[in-house]
Amino acid sequence: MREALVILPSSSITLPPNSSPTPPHHHRSATAKPKPKLKPKQKPIHSPSQLTSQSPLLSTPRWDSSSQSRHSLKYYAELASKLAQDGRFNDSLMIAESVVVSGVNAAEFAALLNAKIVSDGIVRLLEEGKLRSVVELLTGAHKLGIEPLKLLDGAAINSLSRECKRTMECGDIEEVVSLMETLKGCGMPIKDLVKPSEIIRLCISQRKPNTAIRYAHIFPHVDIMFCTVILEFGKKGDLASALTVFEASKQNQDTPNLYIYRTIIDVCGLCGDYLKSRSIYEGLIAGKFTPNIYVFNSLMNVNACDLSYTLDIYKQMQKLGVPADLTSYNILLKSCCLATRVDLAKEIYGELKHLEIAGTLKLDVFTYSTLIKVFADAKMWQMALKIKRDMLSAGVTPNIVTWSSLISACANAGLVDQAIQLFEEMLQAGCEPNSQCYNILLHACVEACQYDRAFRLFRSWKEHALQKDNCEDLGSKTDNIIDLSPTLMVSGSIPNCSSASPHGHFSTRIPFRPTTSTYNILMKACGSDYYRAKALMEEMKKVGLSPNHISWSILIDVCGGSGNVEGALQILRSMREAGIQPDVVTYTTIIKVCVETKDFKSAFSLFAAMKRYQIKPNMVTYNTLLRARSRYGSLQEVQQCLAIYQDMRKAGYKPNDYYLKQLIEQWCEGVIQNGNQRTGYFSSRNRSSLEPESMILEKVAEHLQKDNANSVSINLRGLSKVEARIVVLAVLRMIREKYTAGDSIKDDVQIFLGVQEVGIRAVRQESVVKEAVIKLLQHDLGLDVISATSRIGNDRNQDGVNNLEKCSNMEEHAQRGILGANMHSPTRRPAVLQKLRIPKESLQSWLTRRLDASIVNDEKHIVYKSF
Repeated sequence: MREALVILPSSSITLPPNSSPTPPHHHRSATAKPKPKLKPKQKPIHSPSQLTSQSPLLSTPRWDSSSQSRHSLKYYAELASKLAQDGRFNDSLMIAESVVVSGVNAAEFAALLNAKIVSDGIVRLLEEGKLRSVVELLTGAHKLGIEPLKLLDGAAINSLSRECKRTMECGDIEEVVSLMETLKGCGMPIKDLVKPSEIIRLCISQRKPNTAIRYAHIFPHVDIMFCTVILEFGKKGDLASALTVFEASKQNQDTPNLYIYRTIIDVCGLCGDYLKSRSIYEGLIAGKFTPNIYVFNSLMNVNACDLSYTLDIYKQMQKLGVPADLTSYNILLKSCCLATRVDLAKEIYGELKHLEIAGTLKLDVFTYSTLIKVFADAKMWQMALKIKRDMLSAGVTPNIVTWSSLISACANAGLVDQAIQLFEEMLQAGCEPNSQCYNILLHACVEACQYDRAFRLFRSWKEHALQKDNCEDLGSKTDNIIDLSPTLMVSGSIPNCSSASPHGHFSTRIPFRPTTSTYNILMKACGSDYYRAKALMEEMKKVGLSPNHISWSILIDVCGGSGNVEGALQILRSMREAGIQPDVVTYTTIIKVCVETKDFKSAFSLFAAMKRYQIKPNMVTYNTLLRARSRYGSLQEVQQCLAIYQDMRKAGYKPNDYYLKQLIEQWCEGVIQNGNQRTGYFSSRNRSSLEPESMILEKVAEHLQKDNANSVSINLRGLSKVEARIVVLAVLRMIREKYTAGDSIKDDVQIFLGVQEVGIRAVRQESVVKEAVIKLLQHDLGLDVISATSRIGNDRNQDGVNNLEKCSNMEEHAQRGILGANMHSPTRRPAVLQKLRIPKESLQSWLTRRLDASIVNDEKHIVYKSF
């Protein structure tokens, strides 16, 4: 065999020829041997450059099975291992490549490598943070056909896992996924290095769906990974990212994966976008694919809030031949519960009973619990108890949800004793109650105004929970126990452990952990005792609970109930200092306190604060402010309430404005009342003439919101005589109040009644309105009224100027608003604008008389009081 000399370009080591000398102990101690003298007929050995030109790395000797070749192969394997130990991975790979290229089996060479010292080198570089070098080693080994796992022992794998996790903790998810892709390409078990859930969690937190898609494609079960990623995005409320992953999952698929469809529909429900779930379902149907029962159930569950749609999906499911299962019926019952359709729930229950008798279905605890909740919400406690009896007869054991619904059914009906009896039955059945059961009982006591009983129950539960059990006969080592018996429930006494007896008194031991809701219910029971409610809030903090918005709102209500408005406002400030931003309930509560104490300024100031903080008022907020006053005394008060009324309508609420109309009419009628007339007088005739759907408030608001009272026009077109009267009086009162404040009258008051075409008899309604307004102004108020008309249309006067162009700017705007279609639709017949005018001199005289009369009345009142 011809001798071969291997020269490493980056090392001073010269590999030995086939003479098989004893391998050195360490490659750094190996020295280049002098070249042997050439024999006369021996060909010279090629130079290193020539060797490199012959092979990319080294010469390619042929290995045979002789012991000498075997010895040389072991030498090269040991040398490659030691180079790797020193972190010289490139040199080690060059040796491995030379051996593999020369014809040696990669697995045979890998078996001769010293995995321990190779792993030591890998661990050392990983500790130095040179992860990239290690990845290059593993990639190179994989390309040569050497399994990377053969180069790593347990310590190296652990070190590589730590380094991958450290890279992930740096937050660069893109780099982490790229690393995982590379390691997966090397054949590394990436699930053992970093848990997939941790990488998915990082993708979710950084909202990077495309990176999550790349990572999912690494695994053979990519569909399962897609479902996991979609669901995790949904739990975070990121529907957009979940939809991105969903669209990626549909690529390169001839048939849809219904499991993924079911998951995305469930995510739509988690994110509250049930309309999107319908769109996804419709896309599936449009593709001529039939959903399975799981997709249908998820779709119905997400849309359970819409009973009609849920029933439609149920019918479509039947048409497509997909048989409903028990879950389908349970979802239908849930939808009936949300829609408070007791009748339909009864029908479904009857159908289920027939199916159960036929052996098709077997009703479960969820079915019975949902039915009980339907009747509980409808306060049909007797029907709820009947379902409970059917449940027990069918051999189904009630769970905590069932018992909670039963207790709630009696509590909603005000049957406190019955609710407590059910609580005892639950304990006897061995079902451990949760905090909701306790809270339902306390709430029942509070709603029944049994405040002392609520506090006695709470005190007994709390003391038994903190009392250490020393009763050996009960055989329990828990410290959190309570002892409930009929006597305890009624009187609230706390029996000793020895009081438990089998003679009619039920005694059991269960944990009691009050929640924030527990304390909130008790705070409601404090009435107007602010200090007691405050003590409960402090106790709540001591036991590790945090007061929520409801807690602070109740405390504000309790404080305001004693008339302490300033204290309620201080609680609101303390709430903000505690890091809890007030919500609509909090603001509504304190606004109600201000209204009840006649502090209207603070109430409207709080309403303005709500708008600044972009907190949307609710129906209760609006009604509280609109019903704040029993009468209006100034223009500003009327404008405030009208502005709230309009804001309420814009928000989509339909106000009951009958009371507000009465107050507005009363305020308007104050123009013609004398100062000695009784407060609250207004015409019952006029009040009865207002229609329920009248837009009089909008008309009044439109006129009163004008800033300039010096140039006033009143548009009465389309109003009845009663509505016209109120609008005119409202404007006159506005003028009077602004005149009293110092504004002067500079122009006439124009009153526009409507349009009449020449040659056509006037509409009777307009004549009635005109007569009523003239009578009001002349007889009731003593004002001069001038009836005038303006011809408008396409005809021109003798000067060739359109009559409309001769009108003042104020009149021109009014005409444009009144005529509307008349101005845009051509007509041969000219129209006449019917209007009234109050001269400014007459208005000035009337205002002066009213002001003098008011001064005289005030002087008489002062003299009368002095007398």
